[in-house]
Amino acid sequence: MVNITENQIRSIGKLLNDFNRPLKERFRALFTLRNIGGPVSIEFINQCFKDSSALLKHELAYCLGQMQDKTANSILIKVLEDTNQEPMVRHEAAEALGAIGSPEVISILERFKTDPVKEVAETCELALERIKWLQNCDEEGLSNNPYNSVDPAPPAHSTNVDELKLILNSNDESLFNRYRAMFSLRNLQTKEAVVALGESLKTGSALFRHEVAFVLGQLQSEYGIPFLKESLEDVQENEMVRHECAEALGAIATEECTSILNKYIEDEKRVVKESCVIALDMCEYENSPEFQYANALQTV
Repeated sequence: MVNITENQIRSIGKLLNDFNRPLKERFRALFTLRNIGGPVSIEFINQCFKDSSALLKHELAYCLGQMQDKTANSILIKVLEDTNQEPMVRHEAAEALGAIGSPEVISILERFKTDPVKEVAETCELALERIKWLQNCDEEGLSNNPYNSVDPAPPAHSTNVDELKLILNSNDESLFNRYRAMFSLRNLQTKEAVVALGESLKTGSALFRHEVAFVLGQLQSEYGIPFLKESLEDVQENEMVRHECAEALGAIATEECTSILNKYIEDEKRVVKESCVIALDMCEYENSPEFQYANALQTV
C-alpha cells in the first residue's frame, strides 16, 4: 500500500480501538493495519489487547504474527505471559511468536510448553518446532502455499493423500508432523484432500481441530461445509473449534453457509456469537463487488 499518511493510519487505529463501533468494522480496520504494517500500526494493535473480546484479541495476535515484524515480539510475549488473558488469545500469541520465528523467543516458548492450559502448551511446542525447522530448513520439494499465509508448520514432502491421511490422524505422530500433513493436503486443493481434512475434524486435540477448520476456510471449498456445519452445531465442542468453523463457513460464503451462520448469531458462547457476526460480514464481502475486505481506508 502506498501514499498512506501517518494520520490516516492513526485514524484507522482509533477505529480499531473504538469499542462503540461494530465489531465487523473493527475487524476490517485491523486487517487494514496488518496490510499497512510498520510501527504505528503495531502500536494501535497493541493498545487493543485491553479489549474484552477474546475473538478480537486473538485476531490481533494472529495479525502481528502474519506481519512478521520482530518489534512485535515483546507485545506477544507479554500477552502469552498474562494468564488473565483467555486461552485462545495466549495460544495465538504463542503461534504468532512462532510465525515471526526469532530465535531469541525460544526461552520464553520453552517456559510455557508445559503450561497448564493444553492449547497454550501445544502451541508453544509447535512454535519451537517451527523455529527449529527455520534454522535448518530445506524447502526443496515442498509444495507452494497458494494462500500466502505464514503457517505454524511447513507442508510435508509427500503429496500422496492416503499417506498424508495416515499421518494426519495418527496419535503416534508429533503434532508438528500432523500439521505438516495438514498443510500439504491443503496445498493440493482437491476434493479428496478437502474430505480428508474434514474427516479429521473429529480427531486430535482442540488445537488440532481448530487448525483443521482454519485450513478448510482457506480452501473455500463447498466440500468442507458438512464437516464445518457439524462441528459448529455441536455445543459440546470446544468454543475455539466452533468459532473457527464459523469463520471458515464465512470464507466459503455460500447461501447454505449464510443460513447456518444465522442460526448461531445469538449463541450462548460469546466467541461463537461474535465469530458468526464476522463470518456473515465475510459472506457479504465474498458475494459483493468490493475489491478487498481490509477496506478501512475508505471509511476514515
